[in-house]
Amino acid sequence: MSTADQQPVNSGFGAKSTADEVLDGIDLNGKTALVTGGYSGIGLELVRALAKKGAKIIVPVRSPKKAEETLAGVAGDITTREMDLADIASIRRFAKEVTASTPRLDLLINNAGIMACPETRVGPSWEAQFGVNHMGHFALAKALWPLLLSTPNMRVVSLSSTGHKRSDILWDDIQFQKTPYDKWVAYGQAKTANALFANALSRRLRDSGGLAFAVHPGGIFTPLQRHLAREEMIALGWLGEDGEISELAKAGFKTPEQGTATTAWAATSPLLEGKPGVYCEDCDIAEPTDPESPFARFRGVNAHACNDASAERLWEISEMLLNDA
Repeated sequence: MSTADQQPVNSGFGAKSTADEVLDGIDLNGKTALVTGGYSGIGLELVRALAKKGAKIIVPVRSPKKAEETLAGVAGDITTREMDLADIASIRRFAKEVTASTPRLDLLINNAGIMACPETRVGPSWEAQFGVNHMGHFALAKALWPLLLSTPNMRVVSLSSTGHKRSDILWDDIQFQKTPYDKWVAYGQAKTANALFANALSRRLRDSGGLAFAVHPGGIFTPLQRHLAREEMIALGWLGEDGEISELAKAGFKTPEQGTATTAWAATSPLLEGKPGVYCEDCDIAEPTDPESPFARFRGVNAHACNDASAERLWEISEMLLNDA
C-alpha cells in the first residue's frame, strides 16, 4: 500500500462520533477481543463499548489491583491476565496462557502505549517508547501467531498517532545510542512504527482473511500525558495559563468516548474489507497529508508511515531484535 490507498470511504461517522454510535447494530456475541491498555483511558472505554455488544474481552494487565478497581463497574465477559509490554518473557507467558484457553481471537487491539517519557531503557536496552509501543506489541502478535492465523477474518488495530509526523524510523540509530535523546522524536518514531506494523502485518494475514489497520484516535486527555509537566502542556496550548483545559483543546480534543470511536470502527466496519493496512482517523481512512494545509500537523498520514518497503524493513529488524531478546 501507499498514500494512493489512503482514500476515505465516507463512513458516515466523524471526529465527534462515539464508539457506541459506531457499534450501533453490530453484534459481537461469540467474538473474542484482546485489548492492551484496556483498563485505563480510551482502552477502558473501548472495553466497555465492545463488551456491551457481546464480545468476550481479554485485558492484559501490568497492575492487577488497578485493573480490578477500574474494570469493576464494567458489565460483560471480561478476563484479565498479568502482562507487561516492557517484559518480553511476560508477554510470552501471557500469550501461552491465552492460546491454551482461547479457541479464537477475532480482534487484537494494540491500544496501550507511553508518550514523551524521560530516556528509559527496557528489554535488551531498547529505547522505551519504541520498546513498549512497538516491540511489545510486535512480540505479542508473534506469540499469538497461531490464534491470529487460525481465526478467519480476524482484525488487528494498531494505535498510531498524528505524532508519526514528528519522525520516520531512525534507521541508523533506532535506540538512540548515538543520537541525543529527544522524547518527541522517540515518540514520533514509535508511532510511525505502529503504522508500519499494521502495513506489514496485513500482508501476513492475507491468506487467512485477516486485516490489520493503523488508527489515530485523536487528541484526548488521558493518563498518556502523565510524563508532561503542566508548563509544557501550557506551552503546547493544551492548558491555559490557569492550568485549566484551554479553549483550543476544548475545540480540538475528543472525549474518551469519541477517542475510542475510530478504533471501534476499524475493528468492525465492513467498509474496510479489501483495504488492508490503511491508516485511519475520525472514523474513516485518512487522506495523505497535504503539506499546504494549515492542518498538516494534525490531519492526514505522511508517506513515510504507509510505505511498503519501510514496513518490510522494520518487520525484519523487529524479528532480529526479538530473536535477541
